[in-house]
Amino acid sequence: MSIKSWNPYISGALAGVLLVVSVAVAGQFMGASTTFSRSAAFIEEKAGVDTNRFDYFTTKGGKYGPGSLPNWQLMFVIGVLLGSFVISTMSGSFKYVPVPPMWAERFGSNPYKRAAAAFTGGAVALFGVRLAGGCPSGHGLSGLSQMAVSGFIALAFFFLFGLITAKLVYDRQ
Repeated sequence: MSIKSWNPYISGALAGVLLVVSVAVAGQFMGASTTFSRSAAFIEEKAGVDTNRFDYFTTKGGKYGPGSLPNWQLMFVIGVLLGSFVISTMSGSFKYVPVPPMWAERFGSNPYKRAAAAFTGGAVALFGVRLAGGCPSGHGLSGLSQMAVSGFIALAFFFLFGLITAKLVYDRQ
């Protein structure tokens, strides 16, 4: 089976349908950032670290440590990864690119430098979304579907700072 590409409007509508199904079936809104906090707490506790003393690993709903994996958010993250791989493979658009051309033009083609920058950026972003109480899918899609003011504000700032970061990183001036 071959898929050329997905219409972004249909894809957006399907994401909305997925959100409704997620709430109807699992009673959960979509989001992904807490999975990483739970995973970190799980790994640290297996290594003997008492995560109870860190506010970062706790929330109103309780602790993110052992017994919290696997959970619906972990399944959501795995589904996003697998779904992306399956669709890109079916469409013939999947290709392994260790250093994207846009990055190589600006910073060189060293894959280790690119990996270090990606890891650092991801760590900073995860820390930020944990402090904000959610990620773009949590605040954006789920927050907007509930007409939450915090969802509108968070999504506006995600876009604003995404544009600023892209300008700072990739602008040639």
